[in-house]
Amino acid sequence: MVRFKNRYFLCEIISEDPRCRQFIEERIVHNAVKNAVARIHGDFGVACCSIAFSVKYLNAYTGVVLFCCRKDFYRLLWSSLPFITHLENRSQHCPCSFNTLHVGATIRTCQKFLIQYNRDQLLLLLRNCTSEADREAIRKSVQSCVLVGVERFRSEESEENLEMD
Repeated sequence: MVRFKNRYFLCEIISEDPRCRQFIEERIVHNAVKNAVARIHGDFGVACCSIAFSVKYLNAYTGVVLFCCRKDFYRLLWSSLPFITHLENRSQHCPCSFNTLHVGATIRTCQKFLIQYNRDQLLLLLRNCTSEADREAIRKSVQSCVLVGVERFRSEESEENLEMD
């Protein structure tokens, strides 16, 4: 049996109006990306990208979205992302753009990158904080930015090292 290789795009939806993020849904993002691929690459691009294209993760509060597509055609999808200028939901029209943060071969690598990216964003907020209560809350958030599976793996690794000694 052959394993199909995928590529995962970790993107950030950038909009001038923060209220626009409230109505973002997976279906809306999925349709916007497919329409952009259709405009840029035509029927061939849509056919290639539709095979395994899906939205794996969407966080409407932070504007982070994770796409999945086949490895053979990921460049078609990637080249279409800059041409998305707005998202439409029923009667609402939200101008926005997509910023590609990371392209990875697994969801796990994208998760690791997202944790590091969020940690860096929190550190930027920490520099701009004025009150001590806000600083302490952000410090706790930075310290809690850990992938749960990684911590479990590290603790198992340290136990194995102790047993070997």
